[in-house]
Amino acid sequence: MMRGKIIGAVTIGQAPRVDIMPELMEILGPEIEVKEAGALDGLSKEEIATFAPKDGDYVLVTRLADGSSVKVAEQHITPRITEKIQGFFEQGIEVVALLCTGEFQLTGTGLLVRPQPILYNVTQAVADGLKIGVVSPAADQIPQSQKRWREVGSEQVMVAASPYGDIANLDKAADVLKGESVQLVVLDCMGYTLAMQERVRNITGVPVILARGIFARVLKELIGRREVGL
Repeated sequence: MMRGKIIGAVTIGQAPRVDIMPELMEILGPEIEVKEAGALDGLSKEEIATFAPKDGDYVLVTRLADGSSVKVAEQHITPRITEKIQGFFEQGIEVVALLCTGEFQLTGTGLLVRPQPILYNVTQAVADGLKIGVVSPAADQIPQSQKRWREVGSEQVMVAASPYGDIANLDKAADVLKGESVQLVVLDCMGYTLAMQERVRNITGVPVILARGIFARVLKELIGRREVGL
């Protein structure tokens, strides 16, 4: 009998995601084993540079193994993450978690848990009639964020601050949202941390929804708890 449960975790960047997994594991619990894979694993920075977004591309921001961040186009990443996801399913792993809030057209033969619809639908469920603020990693992601969030809440304010850069930029973004009198904030990237959530909450004085926090709790619901015998 297996003592624990195994899930696969796929990042659009490079594994391991030491910036994400410790906080996810705090929620999932020690009985869960996670196997990680990244769409950019094994690639040099020169190879990754060929995936840079061009005009009209859907822009994604992710983290590399050395801690640096990079922008990539969704069209180049989707086939690579699809391969990683399917690889986990073929290994017999029943639940695979995608570590990105971007929008993708993905298929697979198992249970794929995607942060974007979870974050979107939770926010929509509580934001009725509220003015919301949405924080994205990069300014050139704001047009796609506006399109994504335009029907959530009564009004939307978009700002950008990378979770992988100077924390002062996040403070500035939070100050803008405070000045706009938003009533709810969404941190729309898996890179934002629990500490960043608290920071934005303290500056804005309003509730802040963190993608990784909600995502980890949904995973926990799906996986369940280990049965402990007496």
